[in-house]
Amino acid sequence: MKLLENSHFEAVNFQLCVETGDAHIIGRIESYSCKMAGDDKHMFKQFCQEGQPHVLEALSPPQSGASPSRLGKSQGADEEGPLSDKCSRKTLFYLIATLNESFRPDYDFSAARAHEFSREPSLNWVVNAVNSSLVSALGDDFTPLRPKLWDAVDEEINLLECDIYSYNPDLDSDPFGEDGNLWSFNYFFYN
Repeated sequence: MKLLENSHFEAVNFQLCVETGDAHIIGRIESYSCKMAGDDKHMFKQFCQEGQPHVLEALSPPQSGASPSRLGKSQGADEEGPLSDKCSRKTLFYLIATLNESFRPDYDFSAARAHEFSREPSLNWVVNAVNSSLVSALGDDFTPLRPKLWDAVDEEINLLECDIYSYNPDLDSDPFGEDGNLWSFNYFFYN
């Protein structure tokens, strides 16, 4: 796992870190290579002791309540329950490794489990959720930043070809679950 340098992301990140009266907003977007390096290979071997890399893990439903596997489907009696969204253990490893790299050395997410992740229902839903949170915090200052943010992400990783996951930990596991923090979100655009 390696952080990929991106000057467009750096420019957006500069604008995502602001003081607004009594609030302090810390925002960042980052890009990582999923090529495993030394420590990642060792962690992956340990991770695979709990199950094969291609075994599917059940994820929690997205916080929106709209499951990607349910969009456009009617729910029949023989369909799976609410934990029907899945990803391979290898994908789950990449999500956890990305969190570890992003928050290193302050936090360790090695104990994170599949139920703390969700597969998001659609790109539009995620874009609207992010935009709503940022416009409520930044007001009109977000208007010129919005296209820069999404253009930079789309240029780095084609948004229409991504699966989108989120990390939704309990407050004890959340790096931003401390007193005084109002909200946080972690989205992974993965292809």
